[in-house]
Amino acid sequence: MDLLRTTVQSYDWGSRTLLPELLGVPPTGSPQAELWMGAHPAAPSRISRGGVLAPLDRVIAEDPERELGAVTARRFGARLPFLLKLLAAEAPLSLQVHPDLAQAQAGFARENALGVPLDAAHRNYRDDQHKPEMIVALTPFRGLCGFRGAAGTADLLDSLDVPALRPYAESLRVGPERQALAEVFRAFLRPPEGLLDAVVRALAVAAKGAAEARVVAYDRMAQAHPGDAGLLSALMLRYVELGPGEALFLGAGVPHAYLSGLGVEVMASSDNVLRCGLTSKHVDVEELTR
Repeated sequence: MDLLRTTVQSYDWGSRTLLPELLGVPPTGSPQAELWMGAHPAAPSRISRGGVLAPLDRVIAEDPERELGAVTARRFGARLPFLLKLLAAEAPLSLQVHPDLAQAQAGFARENALGVPLDAAHRNYRDDQHKPEMIVALTPFRGLCGFRGAAGTADLLDSLDVPALRPYAESLRVGPERQALAEVFRAFLRPPEGLLDAVVRALAVAAKGAAEARVVAYDRMAQAHPGDAGLLSALMLRYVELGPGEALFLGAGVPHAYLSGLGVEVMASSDNVLRCGLTSKHVDVEELTR
């Protein structure tokens, strides 16, 4: 067996305490969001070979059958097909979806053909792999995952008592559910002027006396990402709470956002993220809705 030397990603939503407490090391004072264990080229683990630390992706590429076994090497080629992370969220992550394999391969090839650098801020596809994932909670863990039923979202919108939301609630109640969810989701990604501010004010009022955890969570998102229209899309997603040992699986195209907690995340070895909002990073509405 090899000891992995791993990389911690210091994204701004990360916890300053959860990973250090788990690892038994002093906090650095900076956010520590994700510890990556694997061979993704963005942050490969390192192992000792001949007394020298070498990136795991390079070690595997040099002798895939020895490192992965013949069966895995034949199926996946000279790469480790999965990535494991420890994820520690103190603030809400971006609202996002992941592509399926065909979309990732086509999108990666398309952006390469256009000459978009791999590290460009406006790039959608960092590699040609899909990203199904599962997170297993190590502490109480909160997130948003998948669309709530249309009627349930209509009830939530009505409860905020924002007149400008009423047409959207009505559309969710009367239209075919799949079509209505898609239309309202697209509309919320590019909302009319004034709607977001009105919703933020309504959430602040509702959260003050709310016994409902999801309303408090939405209000927290609004405070963490002021002026971000992704909040409206987030209202359409199911609020989920996991206890330690409980898990959540996300397939391709499922909108989600993790909100707080520590968990073990296992996924295909990919860094492909299409963001819907709650972020200062690139949002491509057309590619996202496609």
